[in-house]
Amino acid sequence: MTRSTRPALSFFRASAITVALGVGLGTTAIAAEPNFPITQKQRSTAKQVAETGVPLSELADNAPDTYTVKSGDTLWDISRMFLKSPWRWPELWGMNLEQIRNPHLIFPGQTLYLIKVDGRATLRVGDGSDQGASGRLSPRIRSSALGQQGIPPIALHLIEPFLNEAVIFETNQLASAPRVVGAQEGRVLLSRGDLAYVRGELGTTPNYRVFREPRALKDPSTGEVLGYEAVYLGVAEYTRKGGTVKGEVVPDTFTVTSVRQEIRVGDRLSPVPPREFINYVPRPPEKDIEGQIVSIYGDGLTAGQNQIVALNKGSRDGVESGHVLALWRAGDRLIDRTDGERTRIKLPDERHGHLFVFRVFNRMSYALILSVKEPVTPGDRFTQP
Repeated sequence: MTRSTRPALSFFRASAITVALGVGLGTTAIAAEPNFPITQKQRSTAKQVAETGVPLSELADNAPDTYTVKSGDTLWDISRMFLKSPWRWPELWGMNLEQIRNPHLIFPGQTLYLIKVDGRATLRVGDGSDQGASGRLSPRIRSSALGQQGIPPIALHLIEPFLNEAVIFETNQLASAPRVVGAQEGRVLLSRGDLAYVRGELGTTPNYRVFREPRALKDPSTGEVLGYEAVYLGVAEYTRKGGTVKGEVVPDTFTVTSVRQEIRVGDRLSPVPPREFINYVPRPPEKDIEGQIVSIYGDGLTAGQNQIVALNKGSRDGVESGHVLALWRAGDRLIDRTDGERTRIKLPDERHGHLFVFRVFNRMSYALILSVKEPVTPGDRFTQP
């Protein structure tokens, strides 16, 4: 990472679009216009770095001179359109901070202008009605309907289901968690609205996520168990307390409020965690990092673009939500048939895609495959971009 990148990332991280996660309850909301305070130092730093821009050599091939933002665009999409290295977008984003209060609020219909001066490029925003003869834009404030949202950093609909479903437990705690022991009218499979009878030690929360038997996730290199991934089934709400009647155990009663898959006897319950507020801003890690893909989420043996993978690095390793990582494909091992000695060689690893980390646990993380050239498999390597 260049020295000029760091201060810009600090500013843009502070002014990130915030996603409120109602984990397990399906209540994901995006703040349309967060009122983040901007200190004079932050404003000065952001302006300095943004005005400096990036070398023309860092522009993507065929980067357009102008682009009008469309509904469905993301910050990552636009950055990739203009840059070879999309995570360097803060250096390109030459906003007029006096007129645009929040640099993240770029709206459909606004026009982006690529300004090239003295071998460097910046990107400015305007309504397309005022561009001087020198090629520099005089940005105007864009009025918009109340509640209209700026473009998101990434396509949030790709990860939204996994914000509720994709969970890695530090230990196999589900083995001793409350469990479904029966259902009304002897049913085998439970769906929304059905009653589930549960035994086990409950907490104080009324809402519980329901999971099936977890599987151990192991580090591809060391074999260490890093966590336990369980299949998410749905949510159940505490309805009635059980107890003991005439010496017989009466389980607690739950009502199934949502299902991803049908619930059955033996499935386990875990309390719905508190709501989280996460800033999703594409950016590189602040220190060098290297790891491997542990598994493909679901039943697939390989993964492609827009699929989810589990990584063998987590918060203890400095991984954060929003980190962009480079994917590497291992070089083939073969025999050199040209030297007369049949020497065994390994071809170099090649970078072939990008990951976007969206959920972080202590020793592991979940990431979305943003782009990839070849199928991703467990054991594939990742690094800082």
